[in-house]
Amino acid sequence: MTKVTAQHKGSPRPGLRALGCLLLVGSCLALSLTVAKLADDAGAPRISFLMVAMAGAGLVLMGLAALRRRPLAFDRRALEYSLVAGALLALPNALAFVAIRHVGAGFISLSFAFPILITWVLAVCLRLERLRLLRLSGVVLGLCGGLVLAAAKAGGMNAAPGWALLVMAMPLVIALGNIYRTLRWPEGGSPLFLAALMLLGGAVTLLPLSLALEPGQLPVLFSREAVTQLLALEATVFTVLYLFYFVLQKLAGPVYLSQIGAVAAVVGTLIAVLALGEAPPPNLGLAALLVIVGSLLFQRGARAATLPTATTTT
Repeated sequence: MTKVTAQHKGSPRPGLRALGCLLLVGSCLALSLTVAKLADDAGAPRISFLMVAMAGAGLVLMGLAALRRRPLAFDRRALEYSLVAGALLALPNALAFVAIRHVGAGFISLSFAFPILITWVLAVCLRLERLRLLRLSGVVLGLCGGLVLAAAKAGGMNAAPGWALLVMAMPLVIALGNIYRTLRWPEGGSPLFLAALMLLGGAVTLLPLSLALEPGQLPVLFSREAVTQLLALEATVFTVLYLFYFVLQKLAGPVYLSQIGAVAAVVGTLIAVLALGEAPPPNLGLAALLVIVGSLLFQRGARAATLPTATTTT
């Protein structure tokens, strides 16, 4: 069984590394959604695009793990971790890729602001995290920022309310994935190896969906130059995103990790407005302020409590 243990007190460096990883991972998450929107506009089959990008990034990370001589334990525990963590990653991402043309990249990014509250509640219930007022305040403020943006965005949509509601189911799956990866972190598993396992497991999860929903469309990914370039870009973004995703989870735990959604919500909305030409939602400044203040409060609460690290004990 896996437990979350605390790092040594007295050093600010873990907190600075965690904050840097948080900003990087959240920005990469928003960027991956932007690339998905561009690929959809270019006519790429969405599920197949996601599947191949995940597989490519997973193979790159597995190769890097082998070159760096990281432990590569392909046992039953690793297989379980790969398939379950991969499915919990792939399914909300697949939903995001399919829904993006109906609700826009901005709304998809905003949905990633909500897993933090669900993850925090689950972590407190499972005693992975103690109930602390400062951290609760940060969670609530960040969530309020996401809600302000989501309400404004949803209010401006004249169509696809069903898709909007479906997208709002994504945070629960993401939160379950955050908790699962901590509780079932294989003993001795490096972030590099586990990120590769998760991405490859995610690609396997999407394979039947790709065959059933997009039969015969896989060659499109390699027959159109624009789509192929976007595929290579997405695989590169995934490689960076999920490597540091696991570094952040090991360094700071599942609740801290879930703050990437709030970062992605703000960054993704800015990208959608500035790069994709989507209309800026009302109260964007207020929402960004709430998210920033919430993240700072949570960071301060994390320093007060010391940052947890995912480790395993048997």
